Amino acid sequence: MTLPEWAPNWATLVRADNPSPMTLDGTNTWVLRAPGATGCVVVDPGPLLEPHLEKVAGYGPVVATLLTHGHPDHAEGAARFAEMTGSDVLALDPKHGQPLVPDGEPLEIAGLSLRTFGTPGHTADSVSFIIDDEAVLTGDTILGRGTTIVAWPDGILADYLTSLERLRGLGNIPVLPGHGPVLPDAEAVAAFYLQHRAQRLAQVEAAVAAGASTPLEVVETVYADVDRSVWPAAELSVRAQLDYLRATGRP
Repeated sequence: MTLPEWAPNWATLVRADNPSPMTLDGTNTWVLRAPGATGCVVVDPGPLLEPHLEKVAGYGPVVATLLTHGHPDHAEGAARFAEMTGSDVLALDPKHGQPLVPDGEPLEIAGLSLRTFGTPGHTADSVSFIIDDEAVLTGDTILGRGTTIVAWPDGILADYLTSLERLRGLGNIPVLPGHGPVLPDAEAVAAFYLQHRAQRLAQVEAAVAAGASTPLEVVETVYADVDRSVWPAAELSVRAQLDYLRATGRP
């Protein structure tokens, strides 16, 4: 797949064939390799789809497999991919592989300098990866199109807002997301996400003040213009928002 001109030349996108309202065009599996390097690093091998895993493995040899978080559309195929390639799987949640630290020292691998960058909120185990200080891989913390959910109860809105502030502080480097197209400016998109979250919080607060007494009633009011197929996911975000409002003393 051809990337936009401003995308780094060390990144290859292999998109899984699992499109849906939640996964957009499908899960983005990223193959990272500096020009001239022999081995590569794979980020998010994706769902357990054998043709996809075989295609990604074809870019090998794979020296390491990294997970941005443990949701099945990103991590379900990781164990099988490790069998196919002989690579170790590294994840923030050790149940998915060998443990990463949220904010790690630079790891020199595949000719690149890679460091972990903790971005919890979408899930507790969400982590981003900064490559050569040139770009950031964000998993589902920032998407290439639209906005993401806070997957309550594992995802916590206060953590997510902090993660967005951290990503905004990276400046105008490209974002390589877990779904959708590459974005040119981490600072700008994180600022947009923060504004969106503030607007949603105000809408949720207004819905409760108007009499909505359950998360579903809030969804029916705040997300009335959103496809009903994503309402279950929206309800998770609403529950996270309600927890946040209670924790900050707002009814």
